[in-house]
Amino acid sequence: MWQWENATAGALAGFATVAAMHPLDVVRTRFQVYDGRGSNLPTYKNTVNAILTITRMEGLRGLYAGFYPAVLGSTVSWGLYFFFYGRAKQRYSDSGKKDLSPSLHLASAAEAGALVCFCTNPVWLVKTRMQLQSPLHQAQPYSGLYDAFRTILREEGFAALYKGIVPGLMLVSHGAIQFTVYEELRKIIANSRSKGTRVDAQSSGELLNSGDYAVLGGTSKIAAMLLTYPFQVIRARLQQRPGHDGIPRYMDSFHVLKETARFEGIRGFYRGITPNLLKNVPAASITFIVYENVLNLLKLTRQKE
Repeated sequence: MWQWENATAGALAGFATVAAMHPLDVVRTRFQVYDGRGSNLPTYKNTVNAILTITRMEGLRGLYAGFYPAVLGSTVSWGLYFFFYGRAKQRYSDSGKKDLSPSLHLASAAEAGALVCFCTNPVWLVKTRMQLQSPLHQAQPYSGLYDAFRTILREEGFAALYKGIVPGLMLVSHGAIQFTVYEELRKIIANSRSKGTRVDAQSSGELLNSGDYAVLGGTSKIAAMLLTYPFQVIRARLQQRPGHDGIPRYMDSFHVLKETARFEGIRGFYRGITPNLLKNVPAASITFIVYENVLNLLKLTRQKE
């Protein structure tokens, strides 16, 4: 039952996160793909200006463009991530390693991230494309999640659903870094409050509260984000919808890397970092607060049975 408790807690955490932070996700995506060399998107000065411009031109619907695939992708991703991550940790624990080392936390997170990436890349591609639809967009917009999948399969083929998979797999390191930092800081705080008694991961939850989880989630997210953000920009640019001629703006990851470095420099790889920080640091805090509290509730429920 342990793995299913992890999956349930993760799924609920993912949904809460998306519902609260989606407008910032739209702004981030639009900043990421803007390269200053011709675009179907308006030019935004900063995060606040982007939110106001989208609201004025597209209304609330524009701020929540791609919301359904975002909910689906985030809920499934977090559910699968925590499920695979919990299974990996349990497998290492069953092998005689009660107190897992940082390298084993890293291996567990990387394994979970790679599996989730293959399962959810098509959903994230659709989310990105729907977020980039605007009044200036020249192609016939997708009317919804089903229409997007159907149109992509008809016009571009099945392989198009896996555009951006290479930087996506590289982003596995994001989750690995985040969870490793989270687990190690969690362990340090728990041990500091145990009055000299060393605690394991299972019992450390009794020594922490929601405020601790918020700080741990936000801190671990910042560390992971600063190191891996360029891969997000590369993936977003690869997942853009092709023009009327059917030719994509970027052919592969190396093409994005070369063109971005040539025309925009290092700054280009960090476009959208401000809304990303505003979205993901609080989001990570919300996610881990919900996850840890739901998980504790499920444990108490199971103990009473």
